[in-house]
Amino acid sequence: MVEPAFSSPPLSPDPSIPSLFLRQADRLSQRPFLWSKRGQESKHGQAWHALSWGEVRSLVLSLAAGLLALGLKEGDRVVLVSENRPEWAIADLAILAAGGIAVPAYITNTAADHLVILDNVEARFVVVSTTLLLGKVAEAARNARVTPTLIAMEPVPAQEGLCVIPWKDVIATGAPHQEQIRERVSLIQRTSIACIIHTSGTGGAPKGVTLTHGALLADGEGAFVLMDGFILHDQEKFLSFLPLSHAYEHLVGFLFPVLVGAEIAMVESVDSLASAMKETRPTLMTAVPRLYEVLQSRILKEASRATGLHAKMFAKTLALGRKRHLGQALGPMERLLDRLLTKLVRSRVQERFGGRLKAMISGGAPLNPEVETFFSALGVQLCQGYGLTETAPAISCTVPWTAKPGSVGRPIHGIEVWLAPDGEILVKGETVMQGYWNDPVATAQVLQDGVLATGDIGVIDAEGHLYITDRKRDIIVTSGGDTLSPQRIEGILTLCPEIAQAMVYGDARPWLAALLVPDAAWAEGWAKSQGQEATLTSLATSVAFQKAMAQCLERVNEGLSVVEKIRRFIVVAEPFSLDNSMLTPTLKIRRQVIRHVYGAALEALYRS
Repeated sequence: MVEPAFSSPPLSPDPSIPSLFLRQADRLSQRPFLWSKRGQESKHGQAWHALSWGEVRSLVLSLAAGLLALGLKEGDRVVLVSENRPEWAIADLAILAAGGIAVPAYITNTAADHLVILDNVEARFVVVSTTLLLGKVAEAARNARVTPTLIAMEPVPAQEGLCVIPWKDVIATGAPHQEQIRERVSLIQRTSIACIIHTSGTGGAPKGVTLTHGALLADGEGAFVLMDGFILHDQEKFLSFLPLSHAYEHLVGFLFPVLVGAEIAMVESVDSLASAMKETRPTLMTAVPRLYEVLQSRILKEASRATGLHAKMFAKTLALGRKRHLGQALGPMERLLDRLLTKLVRSRVQERFGGRLKAMISGGAPLNPEVETFFSALGVQLCQGYGLTETAPAISCTVPWTAKPGSVGRPIHGIEVWLAPDGEILVKGETVMQGYWNDPVATAQVLQDGVLATGDIGVIDAEGHLYITDRKRDIIVTSGGDTLSPQRIEGILTLCPEIAQAMVYGDARPWLAALLVPDAAWAEGWAKSQGQEATLTSLATSVAFQKAMAQCLERVNEGLSVVEKIRRFIVVAEPFSLDNSMLTPTLKIRRQVIRHVYGAALEALYRS
């Protein structure tokens, strides 16, 4: 890709998030801002509707004034429990504009999860969206050390022992006092705490990461400097469907679009993502690597049905695209053919994403280089970002004109990155958290003199490109002294059509074992061809099915080094999911939980 011409605009002069928002809303008042698909259905289904910047501004100022009328004090914590919808953004901005601290929480949280957060931050208020979500929130609120006032976006039933106030009533109360909020916003400092975002808990109990207004602004500004000339002011449309309660989507899917004056289409469920892409025609969207793996699998499955010329065209598109992505020169005839295939094949792939997509941004977990190469070959640019909740969250990101396969790019503007002697990535800059809320011991373990120890192992090449090789605490060291990356091997395993999920095991053991969750569609097809019952529970104990999975594993092992090969495996009948707490809300596996459930069975493999 040709490197864009940089305009090098000045960084945002705003001292706070609500100051930035109000400046943009005053400038773009009549332009559409937040899109959603809500309201009564017609014969054509629900339609997309937009709130303008001016309409959102009025709601934010009114809600903020309403919160003050209810007794919100500067620095009070307000928990936010809602799916992605315009009201989420309005509530988040209003909490900050009123001088409060926003504490977003996942909608998948149990009552116990909510209670941990409520007690940790001693929340004065909880904003909740629906009756369904209210049940768990109310249970936690009744048992919290400080009983919060609940504000419900939608009509909900009364809750015994709790004060529940309708959203519309809070807005109505505050509507006459909007100008007071503008005065209050002008007093917010860049060093003031804006939010407390709890980590997703891959390694245990979640911790509350405290981020200042300056940290969030600096991260957004740094990302814009990196992408300047590619991401344009007032011309982008983001598609937001990852949980806004996660630091990654909070910045990239919400605050960053505010910074650049973009529109945001909010999707409440991943189930409607495919149709939403076609209907909203975004220019940018974010997702976690697992989604891209699923999309790749679906595209390959559809392509496998093609025959004759269509099959040859698809295969040639991938071959030439991969060659170009890896920096290998195309011959004159190959260049002509590649341009033709862009019109015949790649344009059809683009239409799946709405036809205007400039890039998809991957974050939240390592992206398998093969997945990155696959989409690049099909003309869909993947920009891989790297960061942590503790860094607001972006640390680095690839850009299309200098991307290197497998790299997570160069550090964004304003962030210093270097390596400790053991390869751990160290970070310093305004984006780094103030610490874990109410947890000085945990803070001291990772933060010293403003330097954050990320817990990730990496390599930095001569041109400053960063490569993540593993999580420090997830490294497997075999009894033979070999140091291995379980995430890398798991990524290779899940590229097989037979395998949906995997966890590699073997720390302090002589060889590696794995838990394998079969792909449901593939397993069903195999069962029908064999005349067997098509349930994972029955297939997991089937000798013939075990052999079929072993054949898949043999193919994977051919591409692995001797010490990386999987010697034994267990077929898991129940997928890792949010419901069984084996996945985080951003679809990363919770190794601690999985080892607790399957540890005995895995250890038995080494004795049999």
